[in-house]
Amino acid sequence: MRRLILGTLAGVMMAGAAWAQEVLEPEPAIRDTIQSQLDAFMADDFGAAFEFAAPNIRQMFRTPETFGAMVQQGYPMVWRPGAVEYGDLREIEGLLWQRVLVTDKTGRQFVLEYQMQDVLGDWRIAGVRVVPAPSVSA
Repeated sequence: MRRLILGTLAGVMMAGAAWAQEVLEPEPAIRDTIQSQLDAFMADDFGAAFEFAAPNIRQMFRTPETFGAMVQQGYPMVWRPGAVEYGDLREIEGLLWQRVLVTDKTGRQFVLEYQMQDVLGDWRIAGVRVVPAPSVSA
C-alpha cells in the first residue's frame, strides 16, 4: 500500500513538473534578440548590447560600460562565444526562458537560459543563468 501511495505521489509530482515547464514553438524574434546581443559583444559594442537588455538589467547596471564589464568578467562565454546553438523555448512559472548552448573558444560547452521579456513589442533579455551540467559517474 505504501508503495502505491508513493508511486502515485511521484506521478503527480512529475505531471506537475511537466505542467510547470511548457515547451513552446520557437520564436525567431527571441533568437534574433539574443544573437544580436551576442554579435554586439563580439564587436565590443557594449552600447548596442545594452540596448537588448530589459529595463531591470538596464536599471541594475546603469551604463553600457558597467554592463559590458560584468559580462566580460562573469560570462566570458557570452562575450566571446565560439559557437551558439538554440534549444527549447520554455514557459516556466509564467516566464519565458530560451535555452542556448554556447561553446567557448576553448571548446568548453555551457547551457545558458535567457529570460526573455516583451517590452513594448520588442523582446529584451531580463536575465541569463548558467544551467549546471549534470554530474556523470561511472
